[in-house]
Amino acid sequence: MATLLLKNAALIATMNDANEELNNSSIYCENGIIKEIGPFDTLPNKADKIIELSDSIIIPGMVNTHHHLFQNLTRVIPKAQNESLFGWLTTLYPIWCGLGPRHVYISSAVGLAELALSGCTTSTDHQYLFPGGSKLDDSIEAAMDVGIRFQPTRGSMSIGESKGGLPPDELVENEKDILNDCERVISQFHDNSPNAMIKISLAPCSPFSVSNDLMIQTALLARENNLNMHTHLAENQEDIEYSLAKFNMRPGEYAESLGWLGDDVWHAHCVQLDSEEVKLFGKTNTGIAHCPSSNMRLASGIAPLLEMFEHNVRVGLGVDGSSSNDSGHMLNEARQAMLLQRVKHGASAITARQILKTATRGGAEVLRQTNIGQIAPGFAADMAIFDMHSVDLAGTHSDPLAALVFCGPVKTKHTIINGKLIVEDGHLTTINLNSILREHRKLSIGLLNYA
Repeated sequence: MATLLLKNAALIATMNDANEELNNSSIYCENGIIKEIGPFDTLPNKADKIIELSDSIIIPGMVNTHHHLFQNLTRVIPKAQNESLFGWLTTLYPIWCGLGPRHVYISSAVGLAELALSGCTTSTDHQYLFPGGSKLDDSIEAAMDVGIRFQPTRGSMSIGESKGGLPPDELVENEKDILNDCERVISQFHDNSPNAMIKISLAPCSPFSVSNDLMIQTALLARENNLNMHTHLAENQEDIEYSLAKFNMRPGEYAESLGWLGDDVWHAHCVQLDSEEVKLFGKTNTGIAHCPSSNMRLASGIAPLLEMFEHNVRVGLGVDGSSSNDSGHMLNEARQAMLLQRVKHGASAITARQILKTATRGGAEVLRQTNIGQIAPGFAADMAIFDMHSVDLAGTHSDPLAALVFCGPVKTKHTIINGKLIVEDGHLTTINLNSILREHRKLSIGLLNYA
């Protein structure tokens, strides 16, 4: 039995139902599960690993609800730097045609390491293109090596340029082949157990890159297997115009017509949902991945986050792809989300604690993972620990928890996933990051030469 004792933390933000913030408390874990929380002298005083945390803040591990990990190979491409969504995509698609299995593995390892170093313990990944023989298996292997809790999505694109779509034909797949591979991935990798490290979701890229039939068939397959479903929706004004022209419906209406609303569905972005669509999402318990940095980078707009909260829409944060952010830091997303809503609605519109809860428990609820997102007995031992004496947090002792959002963005001192120290004293423990980065650089340069 593996045991862990986190001793005398200065502050523990539990994100439990009472929103308790505990001072000078300890956490005892067994086999990746939190067993007891309380004063040190009330807990078992022996463990395989004991960490003194008297100068530290502990929060639940953050949950990243939207990413495209392969994109960190193509950050800040000059021709794409000043484009909105559709121009950005058409600039990058030809480069992504050069991807292969090793590209996907290495980019996933780098992206997930970046997330873990920032305090993220669970991540999704929306992989919707599979050139050069690459598979979802490649990113799953990387996640297992890094040690992060992972919910990859088997994405898809089936409408290429020759059929009026945006992507080159060589990046799209036959729809029968897509569904067959979805079944393979589910059978091979999906884990239904309560503390699973790998859970599969199904995720057509967007309503403008697959057929109506594939959206419907994907939903049927997902629900047969009790999986979550994911896609991009209402990302920018071009999205709205396309939906009205192509389907004679707004995106929310179109999603409803296809059976793509409900507690097993979460959509990325939703920047341009109108009030009726927001109400519809709340009524149907449909989730949203809010990606503020990417939305700003591509000039997609400011998502109606406060309205989503008002109508009880499940909302988590996502860093989005590393070519449109171009970072993978969850606290940065929290900060940007808070600041954007203040720009739009005023300085008192949203608090640091509200957005931290969105980054942790909110993301867990979006992914229907009831074992994460809180620090409480019975929950997974997934936690991010920050040093209050770091230069980023200097002068913040009056409210160190709020400082995680207002300041920084700071990296973790320790990141614990399933009771294991994936980051210890600021260093990744599971893979040789320097070696991975050297290969990443070579692959990235090669991609640019390919295009």
